Amino acid sequence: MLLLSSAILEAMVAHCLDSHPLEACGLLSGMPVEGGQAEVRGLFPAENVSASARLYEVEPRALLEADRQAEESTQQLIGVYHSHTHTDAKPSPTDIRQAPDPGWHYVLVSLRDAQPSVRSWLIVDGKITEEPVVLQW
Repeated sequence: MLLLSSAILEAMVAHCLDSHPLEACGLLSGMPVEGGQAEVRGLFPAENVSASARLYEVEPRALLEADRQAEESTQQLIGVYHSHTHTDAKPSPTDIRQAPDPGWHYVLVSLRDAQPSVRSWLIVDGKITEEPVVLQW
């Protein structure tokens, strides 16, 4: 389960809409909770250095800066988000191959329909498992 505030959700979706027609990406910080759950407390929009409507790659300096800021706030990076401009909010084969950390939460924002949809996934050894996204506050 991924817990996040409506303010973080709105900021994430707004970043994805602002980046359209290219995929948007960013990092999430927070605190792991028991049982693989996590609470998102920070959002770090990043540049998609792939500059593509079908791929994303977080700008490396943004990753380092987000990691530094998370640690200064006694948090840690717990995941990444990106948009799918033409498909469902489900990891693509490329997303699955490039998932960098089995402990991370992979949030996808689909912009395919008029109303964006947001889903979160765990990706471990190529296996994907959807987890509930629960709004807090």
